[in-house]
Amino acid sequence: MIRTLSILDRSRTREGHPAAQALRDTVELARTAERLGYHRFLVSEHHSVPGVAGSAPTVLAAAVAGATSRIRVGTGGVMLPNHQPLVVAEQFGVLESLFPGRIDMGLGRSVGFTGGIRRALGRDTADADRFEEQLAELLGWLDGSQRAYPDVHARPAEGMRIPAYVLATGEGAGIAARAGLPLVVGDLRTRARVAEIITAYREGFRPSPWGTRPYVVVSGTVAVAATTEAARRILVPEAWAVAYSRTRGSFPPLRPAEEVEALPMSPKERELYEGALAGHIHGTEEQVAAELSAVAELTGADELLVTTSTYDRTALVDSFTRLARLTGLTDTADGHTDGHTDGHADRRTDERANGPADPVGQSAGPGH
Repeated sequence: MIRTLSILDRSRTREGHPAAQALRDTVELARTAERLGYHRFLVSEHHSVPGVAGSAPTVLAAAVAGATSRIRVGTGGVMLPNHQPLVVAEQFGVLESLFPGRIDMGLGRSVGFTGGIRRALGRDTADADRFEEQLAELLGWLDGSQRAYPDVHARPAEGMRIPAYVLATGEGAGIAARAGLPLVVGDLRTRARVAEIITAYREGFRPSPWGTRPYVVVSGTVAVAATTEAARRILVPEAWAVAYSRTRGSFPPLRPAEEVEALPMSPKERELYEGALAGHIHGTEEQVAAELSAVAELTGADELLVTTSTYDRTALVDSFTRLARLTGLTDTADGHTDGHTDGHADRRTDERANGPADPVGQSAGPGH
């Protein structure tokens, strides 16, 4: 069983609710995650996507960190090809200054989904090929080793040890290995492929000042409920959004599961919808525990990053609560710690200072 659990929330919009509500929902979910004992809470970067409100991850991370007190907070991730590395370093330097010892810098290599978005960002698909170069520049701004721009410094970031993670599949995993950085890889529907990527990453890993050993975070959707059918219904809104996007070219807000199940679908939509439902880890606590044990055995992962989105916020929180309980993060039926929050915080402090949850070898800092 993977015992270190984290959450990535994409601030999914919901039909009938304004985009601003999705951002407030993200902040509230972070508070819940902290209470339940999750290790870190990450937010994402998407541009001009109707179904996603999270377009400015460092800004949203600041709001999340300000609304919580212990949980690690970061990005999953900043799409580095969309930005100048200096600016990214400065933004994370500000975050680390305000919330010392709690900030994680997850970095990806994707560019905008469409040509119009890429043009608006001043980027094109070729910029993704410069990710390794940009990553080296970014790390150089942090440790003060960059020499391309003499007399330019990333203030206040220079000299800060902000943990960096590479979100990757395929070639990106090789970049993480060569840089000596932790790897975030998904999704769990293609577990054999994920295992291959992890093996290649571990074999190619080069120890660096940023990491002395490989560290693997596997990511994917996990839905837990009282029954298998209830868990499956958690998956329904996102599955329909995927099917919709692949037939209409636009990723929509989430719709309630009961509405989706009543929709007439073309044969192609039905095929895509069923395909989007397949392969995710879902079920009762016992069923999910067995599946997660299998994932742990196959991948040897250090951490699980849960990416579940759904329309029903009550069902989503219940799922995260059950997942926390079955993995031992919380030890009471309702997910509360019965006044023992400090004890859980102490255990998380020990993990961050000494265990696998601190891949860069940095102590958690004040307050941990």
